[in-house]
Amino acid sequence: MEAGNACLEGIKDRHNAKFAKAPAKSDNLHRALNIEPDRLAEVFCLRDKRYVTKDLTLKYDRKRIRLEVNDLTGGLVGKYVDTFAFPNGRIQVRAKGVALPCSIFDPHQQRVTHAAITENKRLSAVLEHIKEIQDSAPPKPKVRTDSEEMGYKPNGRPQGRPSGSWAKKKTVHAAE
Repeated sequence: MEAGNACLEGIKDRHNAKFAKAPAKSDNLHRALNIEPDRLAEVFCLRDKRYVTKDLTLKYDRKRIRLEVNDLTGGLVGKYVDTFAFPNGRIQVRAKGVALPCSIFDPHQQRVTHAAITENKRLSAVLEHIKEIQDSAPPKPKVRTDSEEMGYKPNGRPQGRPSGSWAKKKTVHAAE
């Protein structure tokens, strides 16, 4: 390992001598962080607006989110609220910057387990029957989006309006 590190120093020096370039301006052009470090989680999350239905629910990422009934949520019917999806998987719903109490229901993860069968002795026969039906059912097919069905594959470029010379359309005129 020591010989490898010594060799690496020589490679690094040769690389820097060949490719190093002096900066155009020697000043430090980095901007100062204008947000408190404890609020960075709010910056590095996915934000979206969702419509609140009459029964105080909203849909997000194939999940149903139900807002608890209280003074804050009463006036939100028919309005849009902000959803925050954090990198750790947590989802938070806010209205005018205030976090709202809610419960998340994922219909794709609702299955009868053996623990539920043993805990509910009165319902065990019914739950066992439901579990047998669920286990014998064929797996659900993967739902593909319209774009995937048309053969779309991501190419690594950002989405949106293309820019550059390749984006300009060329008009073809028919010969008369």
